[in-house]
Amino acid sequence: MLHVFWQFFKLGWISFGGPAAHIGYFQRHFIHKLGWMPQDRFASTLALCQFLPGPASSQLGFALGYQRAGLWGAVAAFIGFTLPSFLLMLALALAGNAWASQPAALAIVTGLKLLALVVVADAVLSMARQFCRQKTTLTLAVLGAALLWLFPGLATQFVVLIAAALVGIALLKGEPAEHTQALGVNWPFLLLFFGLLLLMPLLSLTDTAAIFADFYQAGSLVFGGGHVVLPLLQNTLPETLSEDVFLTGYGAAQAMPGPMFSLASFLGAELYPTSPILGALAATLGIFLPGFLLVLALQNSWHALASRPLMAGAARGINAAVVGLLLSALYQPVFVSSISVNSETAAPALAAAAIGLLALRTLRCPVLVLIPLFMLLGFWL
Repeated sequence: MLHVFWQFFKLGWISFGGPAAHIGYFQRHFIHKLGWMPQDRFASTLALCQFLPGPASSQLGFALGYQRAGLWGAVAAFIGFTLPSFLLMLALALAGNAWASQPAALAIVTGLKLLALVVVADAVLSMARQFCRQKTTLTLAVLGAALLWLFPGLATQFVVLIAAALVGIALLKGEPAEHTQALGVNWPFLLLFFGLLLLMPLLSLTDTAAIFADFYQAGSLVFGGGHVVLPLLQNTLPETLSEDVFLTGYGAAQAMPGPMFSLASFLGAELYPTSPILGALAATLGIFLPGFLLVLALQNSWHALASRPLMAGAARGINAAVVGLLLSALYQPVFVSSISVNSETAAPALAAAAIGLLALRTLRCPVLVLIPLFMLLGFWL
């Protein structure tokens, strides 16, 4: 368990760039380097996390920890990956937002956003090589990315995934397995998910419980990751939080390593100024817990279904579509936020990203070496 915590804790400090970049970090570190999970199971788990509410990359990390060391390994993975951003966002809530406008901070963020572009591009290439070997799967990936570029949004994402599953069932069916896994939903976790969703608003007798209930509801209903959670929280949380507070936390969360949902840590501290640490803990646990309960409840049945011929075809289609989702994210928000096309620095930044991709993918340069280099590059840009 300590080994799992340490591996995720290290990544929690350097995983800049949002969910798409986190998937790239996880794939490179846990699949290619440590071999914690086969590539096909990694892709299947990622597909499940794309369907569920909550933060897909954090749910994927939770599942990786579970695969390695059971339930406590999953908890260690969550704490390790989330703790750095939790501490940073809590410190921001306690200290104010004056640091965010400092030139040094802006330069570092510029460089790290560019590194995120490199990491996501590497993840797209790696997963495309694994899951888009046929004309059908390559077509699904490219068309899925094209649809998301043209019609960005959660609805399009679901249409792409469902359409890819149907095409996979029709054209990519697998051979019957000699031994099929028994389907099994982990009912205690599923019942706990719905029980908390229904009962917590009725049991919010203290400020801490009320904060937990509000963020648990948001975590249960948000699909599409950290960028979607902001409007949902604005409609869910008390009006005592101003729009400036929301936007400050949202902007800081994008600049932090680790999950975008660490925005909850900042908002929880702001909601409970007399005990900000307790408020941050309640909000953070509340927003992450729903997705984790669903992963624990459904991942075994999902993998068992994926071993059946028809569902194996659906899984192949979904895996190809997930490559398309990553490809779409490579442009928006990663490329758009990393390179200002109309700026004089666009060409040097793009050149640096291309060289960084070469160093990461071909020369096997460790990400830990690239981080300080891209931070210095941010100052130059």
